[in-house]
Amino acid sequence: MTTANNRKRCFTCSRENNTYTCEGCSKRFCSIHIPEHHQKLNEELNHIIDDYNKFKQTINEQKQSPHDLSLVNQIDQWERNSIAKIQQKAQDYREIVIKSSQTFLNDIGIKFNELSEQLQRLQKENDFNEINLNYLRNQLGEMARELNNPSNISIQQGSQSFINDISIILPKKLKFNRWKQNAITVAGGNGRGQKLNQVIGPEGIFIDKKKNILIADYYNHRIVEWKYNAKEGQIIAGGNGRGNRMNQLNYPTDMIVDQQNHSIIIADFENSRVIQWLNQNQQILIKNISCSGLAMDKNGFLYVSDCSNNEVRRWRMGEYNNEGIVVAGGNEEGNLLNQFNCPGFIFVDEDQSVYVSDQENHRVMKWRKGAKEGIIVAGGNGEGKNLNQLSNPQGLIVDDLGQVYVADCDNHRIMCWCKGKEEGEVVVGGNGEGNRSNQLNHPTGLSFDDEGNFYIVDAGNDRIKKFEIIL
Repeated sequence: MTTANNRKRCFTCSRENNTYTCEGCSKRFCSIHIPEHHQKLNEELNHIIDDYNKFKQTINEQKQSPHDLSLVNQIDQWERNSIAKIQQKAQDYREIVIKSSQTFLNDIGIKFNELSEQLQRLQKENDFNEINLNYLRNQLGEMARELNNPSNISIQQGSQSFINDISIILPKKLKFNRWKQNAITVAGGNGRGQKLNQVIGPEGIFIDKKKNILIADYYNHRIVEWKYNAKEGQIIAGGNGRGNRMNQLNYPTDMIVDQQNHSIIIADFENSRVIQWLNQNQQILIKNISCSGLAMDKNGFLYVSDCSNNEVRRWRMGEYNNEGIVVAGGNEEGNLLNQFNCPGFIFVDEDQSVYVSDQENHRVMKWRKGAKEGIIVAGGNGEGKNLNQLSNPQGLIVDDLGQVYVADCDNHRIMCWCKGKEEGEVVVGGNGEGNRSNQLNHPTGLSFDDEGNFYIVDAGNDRIKKFEIIL
């Protein structure tokens, strides 16, 4: 803590003996007073330790007696005041009902006495007929009904509360991550073409744990993989021209990687099939389906969106010799909550809820497991560029908080819709159609890597952009 220095004045006694500089306060002390300074520092440290111990005790006490918290006390007081107000109101109404009931019974009694006198007079005079008897009988029945169901007394509940309502306002949490708005190109970006450093109108994308990028190279009828920081990609499926042979693809739109066997499952759109590639060996999994988007849940079920039939079906892995199960849509084309109009990209969460880009309805729908209809979680307010609208939504991702990230394709932006919100927020893009580093041109596929960096398929610019996360 100290360093030796000759012939400098001591801060305490001003003597010019050998002094020492305290690195904390930069003051000099002689050999006599440096221990005193140390002692004062020790005393201050002990005071701080005492304060820390007291604060720790306070925390422990509040943990043991959470009802003593000031906010809880305020709620308790509100409860007592509300109960007292209810009790007073109830007592007032009881008195009104009792008083009104007594008045009612008195009126009934007067009417009853009058009829009784008529009855006694008829009986005494012995001058009556059927008309008199029916009249007396009907009057007695009316009085009995009125006594059992008094028409002038009822209870009506108002819609406005006379108790002051309270609510709990919690501190706001960070809704979603932020990314640098100027992206870097990590694949493509070298013009349109069939070279290994080029792509044409890419669609779906997949990022593996090594940050390798798999791309559905739509107009080149192939799946290409760009290794991390590579200058060009390599063909891992298709690439043999457009066609329907087993080694060919025809406008692939999406693909996923089966983690169990590391095979690639591809939505071979124009061939109306879902095909699996494993080490250059191909197998058709599903035939005769206008497949647009693919997803796989944690249990290995495969989900496929069918644009022509406006539905999403699910298959158990390895059991593709059946028609699968409809888990969303399947009620013809339309814009009702149980319908789609050309479903595209899909996402399945931990609860097996299915999120669907309902392209021509310009909305994103969520279908809970077993639901008969979906709910709108993004868009759904007509086609447009307002924050509560989408225009031809494409790729989508849903995070653990239920926040929906969607490629708002024709608005050239990526939106985030927080759970329960009526409008979204632009997270990247949104600077008009273009090819600058902060612009997008008809984005389609979306993906995150393990670090939270955002990868966007910038389809109109024939490139993949990486927006780095701001830590």
